[in-house]
Amino acid sequence: MSGLFQQLSRNKYIIVLSGDNEGERDRLQSLLPVESGIHFNQKPGDKLEFIRQLQHGGRKVMMVGDGLNDAGALAQSEIGIAVSEDINVFSPACDGVMDASILSNLADYFQLAKKGVSIIQASFILSLVYNITGLAFAVTGNLMPVVAAILMPLSSISIVIFTTLATQILSKKLKK
Repeated sequence: MSGLFQQLSRNKYIIVLSGDNEGERDRLQSLLPVESGIHFNQKPGDKLEFIRQLQHGGRKVMMVGDGLNDAGALAQSEIGIAVSEDINVFSPACDGVMDASILSNLADYFQLAKKGVSIIQASFILSLVYNITGLAFAVTGNLMPVVAAILMPLSSISIVIFTTLATQILSKKLKK
């Protein structure tokens, strides 16, 4: 886990909000980067209020929690990820559920999300070029309505195919 925390701390600030007592401080400090914040004895309402304060300060918050006592904080954060040993029976108010056995891959998911945004932007550009080209042909009278009716669904299909293939290629590169 120390490697994950080191990776994440390169461009993110890590804060641990724990319901446990201070007995875990030494262990956590050995895993976390020095600049990380650690807060113990946090009740569910304390965690929720802490996230609200960060957000009022202009911060975007991602919460990773492991229990139903984190549900309020998970729901309040911009991104809430619940970590569970059995993802089929865990259902807090969050954006995603992650199997505890792959939590160490969390940094890879940030990379995939960034690349996903690039894929979406490329899809919009491809769609815009396709539609502007079709519009130019239609306005000049060089495109029959029947052909336009055929090409329109093909535009949507080509974008779906592009995004599917691009996502698969990028995810395979991350696995390596």
